[in-house]
Amino acid sequence: MKLIIQIPCYNEAQTLATTLKALPKTVEGFTEVEYLIINDGSTDDTVKVAKHHGVNHIVNFTNNQGLAKAFVAGIKKCIELKADVIVNTDADNQYNADDIPKLVQPILDKKAEYVIGERPINDTKHFSPIKKLLQKVGSWVVRKASNTNIPDAPSGFRAMSYECATQLNVYNNYTYTLETIIQAGQKNIAITSVPIRTNKDLRPSKLLKSMPNYIIKSIITIIRIFVVYKPFKFFMSIALVLFSIGFLLGLRFLYFWLIGEGSGHIQSVILSSVLMSMGFQTGLIAFVADLLATNRKLMEEIRTEKLKENNNVF
Repeated sequence: MKLIIQIPCYNEAQTLATTLKALPKTVEGFTEVEYLIINDGSTDDTVKVAKHHGVNHIVNFTNNQGLAKAFVAGIKKCIELKADVIVNTDADNQYNADDIPKLVQPILDKKAEYVIGERPINDTKHFSPIKKLLQKVGSWVVRKASNTNIPDAPSGFRAMSYECATQLNVYNNYTYTLETIIQAGQKNIAITSVPIRTNKDLRPSKLLKSMPNYIIKSIITIIRIFVVYKPFKFFMSIALVLFSIGFLLGLRFLYFWLIGEGSGHIQSVILSSVLMSMGFQTGLIAFVADLLATNRKLMEEIRTEKLKENNNVF
């Protein structure tokens, strides 16, 4: 059994050494434990530090591609290396590496294929109140979209089996955390979470460039999740709201028309027609979006089968 611990890195020379020193050399249940870093276009000594501390594999990007693409590139390389289990962690030593055995245990016990580390968010002092709120809102959205019960969806400390890794796809350029959980839920991949510990903050979050930026990107990510993974429900909800308002305005005009005061409420007729038309058209979009989502799922299944064939796993 091979375990590969992957770490996406972008200019992490100052913290990577601490992170690598904390990683376990052996983990019960595995005969091999290897490290892999994804160098996301770093301009400092990240690669030099990684080599100095004995990292087994390095994936290099010429330019910075972002966390989501770095995560995907790492998973792809781990699949090529035929890792039985993959652990993803951060280069800033946020997560306590001593909890890796706990993280992989549900996979070894055949109770899950995807395991998310649940941080003690309420007790994490360097998380601002707004960030804590957005973490909880994001997790709630993911639970609704995926029919799972993961309490800390944005956590980057996670483990997955080979089979799970071959089925995950990431379309979001900002982050992979929420999207992969939703995919696991929709594809009936067994997923669970375990409580884990966190370490002292070594540096500010690179995703959190500013609070307004973080809030905007978080909201966009949440909306995009519903559009991509619940398209029929998303667009049909909008359609029903528009059509209902238009219909009520139409009834309002009809009432005044019946009592002989219709001439003073022509605006209601116009607005009613516009809103009902918009509602009808949005309803059609809901069906088209649902068909596109079905097509995407079929393409993902084809990709998974080809990936397994290319790696000689049947």
